[in-house]
Amino acid sequence: MLEKEQAERTRRLVKKFHNFRAQRQQLNNKREFDFWDSNQLWREFPAYVGDSVPYYGPVSLQCFSGEDLERAACLRMQQEQFQYSLERQLQEQQQASVDENCADMLNEQLRLAMDMRAAQLAKLEESCRIAMMAARANANKAQAAELAERQRREHQHQQEAKLVEVQNQITSDLLTENPQVAQNPVAPHRVLPYCWKGMTPEQRATIRKAQETQRHEKEAKHQAEQTLDAKWESQAINLAQATMELEEQERELCAEFRRGLGSFNQQLAKEQKAQQNYLNSIIYTNQPTAQYHLQFNTNSR
Repeated sequence: MLEKEQAERTRRLVKKFHNFRAQRQQLNNKREFDFWDSNQLWREFPAYVGDSVPYYGPVSLQCFSGEDLERAACLRMQQEQFQYSLERQLQEQQQASVDENCADMLNEQLRLAMDMRAAQLAKLEESCRIAMMAARANANKAQAAELAERQRREHQHQQEAKLVEVQNQITSDLLTENPQVAQNPVAPHRVLPYCWKGMTPEQRATIRKAQETQRHEKEAKHQAEQTLDAKWESQAINLAQATMELEEQERELCAEFRRGLGSFNQQLAKEQKAQQNYLNSIIYTNQPTAQYHLQFNTNSR
């Protein structure tokens, strides 16, 4: 209904637009210049038609200031135009009121329809929720019954298995004290763990004897290791003492060598000093003259 009302408004607006163009925008009233009409300018200023023609001013001596020959016609036209405008405004107001009433009615109908639809959806949702709760309750009851039945069967099966196990234990060789039951038929040196009842006194005695022998061997080995460690420690001590003695002898020899070297250096210094004194006091006392150098050069040549 809203779409039809909108279409009707559009149709009325288009109709008014065409009416306006037919009444106000006619071909003979256009003001655009036509390039294909060469007599257009002549027709714009035709011969005298009447005093109301706007083309004639005071210069044309056709109309004078203060002269109004068509005043009655102008007043009548103004009244008609005012009446037309008033009627048009009334029509528009009435149409707007009708449109507003129609829109309000449509809005009210739409609101009522939405409320009814919401109520229907609420009822449908409530019915669906009740149905789902009933279905869930039935499913839970069925699952609970199935779980109880399965637990009962499992309990019965466990009881039967326990009774069978007790019967087997009573009638089998597991609870007997026969050691032959624990022997492995494939490997005689091994036993069956689930049938073995423990070792015999002979086996325990053999194991204790072997443990005692191992203990004595371990003690002897430990004593031998202690003796060897003591020998190594004594040898290390002797070696350290010998090394200390050698280092002491080396220090003494170095000290004696340094003392002898110091004495030798002092004696050598004394001899060099005496030699220098002899040269300075005896050999280098006479200074050579120029004749000596001339004779020496002659002999060299």
